[in-house]
Amino acid sequence: MSNLQEKVAALPAEPCCPALTERELTVEEAEITAAMFKALGDPVRLRLFSKVASHPDSEACVCDISDVGVSQPTVSHHLKKLKEAGLLLSERRGTWVYYRVEPSVLAAMGHLLTPSTAPAAVTAA
Repeated sequence: MSNLQEKVAALPAEPCCPALTERELTVEEAEITAAMFKALGDPVRLRLFSKVASHPDSEACVCDISDVGVSQPTVSHHLKKLKEAGLLLSERRGTWVYYRVEPSVLAAMGHLLTPSTAPAAVTAA
């Protein structure tokens, strides 16, 4: 398990990071967040992540999501990168591997990009 995987695995179920408008990210928060967004920065990885996240039962067999226009070894490489970034969990069942989105990931990423409630602007009278 990589150092980043250990950090992601140790995250609480609550979102790891504040909204970008709440406060500056710590070095560790920025490293974790950057790794997640970097992993999603590849169109094939983003499609694979979307296929898993939107699949019925919130999990997908690799056999059901590998039709993204690249070879099977390349699909496996991209799924590995998504796992290393803490975005996916996997479970082997017989000869197939099933993937699901890490439960706190979507909430954390959404929270990060949601502006915090800003105080109402004071108007001069």
